[in-house]
Amino acid sequence: MWDYDTLRLIWWALVALLLLGYAIMDGFDLGVGALLPFVAKTDMDRRILINAIGPTWEGNQVWLVLGLGAIFAAWPAIYATAFSGMYVALLVMLFALFLRPVGFDYRSKLASPVWRSVWDYALFLGGAVPAFVMGVAFGNLLLGVPFHFDETFRSFYTGGLVDLLNPFSLLVGLVSLSMLVMHGGTFLLIKTEGHLQYRALKATRFFALMTIVLFMLAGYFLVYDVEGYRVISEIDHLAPSTPFALTVEREVGAWMNNFDVYPWMWLAPFLGVAGALLVSFLGDKKPTLSWVASGLSVAGIASTAGLAMFPFVLPSSTHPSQSLLMWNATSSQQTLWLMLIATAIFIPMIVAYTSWVFKVLKGKITEEHIEKTTFTSY
Repeated sequence: MWDYDTLRLIWWALVALLLLGYAIMDGFDLGVGALLPFVAKTDMDRRILINAIGPTWEGNQVWLVLGLGAIFAAWPAIYATAFSGMYVALLVMLFALFLRPVGFDYRSKLASPVWRSVWDYALFLGGAVPAFVMGVAFGNLLLGVPFHFDETFRSFYTGGLVDLLNPFSLLVGLVSLSMLVMHGGTFLLIKTEGHLQYRALKATRFFALMTIVLFMLAGYFLVYDVEGYRVISEIDHLAPSTPFALTVEREVGAWMNNFDVYPWMWLAPFLGVAGALLVSFLGDKKPTLSWVASGLSVAGIASTAGLAMFPFVLPSSTHPSQSLLMWNATSSQQTLWLMLIATAIFIPMIVAYTSWVFKVLKGKITEEHIEKTTFTSY
């Protein structure tokens, strides 16, 4: 069994990997849903877009299940505190996600234009709302969440839903939405042709530009306006998990300290901007490379936030010294070790299965394809 210090670091990286996997693999599904009312003008157009992601969207959500399950098992205090504090916001996201399976399954049950239009907008909300709410959640993590613990280690959240909707978090929500819509647009460049591909190209380039602008604007505020967190006491990496053994200070621009200490971290924001620029230049000429570039952009932008916060996972804005770090909020050493064994078995299986599915389902979705499979397609 590896030592406690190493296991904690491994699980920070694994949780980050699982959440990045969700952002990349299910992110383009969310992006396609958000583009549905704007790229598709006719019923056939909308069926093509829906069937472009129809066979894979459900499997892609396994990354979200794995990520949340890993947080629950590896960081139980973080899971309990974050999900209790952001309960209403997460319910909004959850109910938006509920619209996706019913939208896919019920949309084509009736030929009524009104019926299908209702489900089209349900699929739009099921894509746009989760993409936006995830960004808002990350924005609040960067600002800090109002919570504290009592002497029995019970957490108390002292904020409300309105507090989560602050200007900086809304800006980060727009960054998340724009980058996932860009990612969805690049997937449509692979799966569509003709007028649909042309509309997807215009939307992709627009949201690639918006992603760059909004990401750089959020970075500006992170450096010059947002108070970051810094641990100024000695951290015992091998000590049992407790939120009562830290001294933390807040300072504007403190989130940039890691980038000063570890210059290689600048690769993350570079990938975020460079990937979006590549999307604009490659367009429909190299659609697969465009999708890869947008995936790198998504990974770079999300990693920028995670690396800036390291080792913080859930900072407390009201009691900074009770903030939860990757060192003081984990499960026991034995739990982390057993979970690591299970993860080493199942993640390669998921990657292999996903790769096989995309290989089998490669190719464009066309009007002729929909007409031939009209009773089995969405």
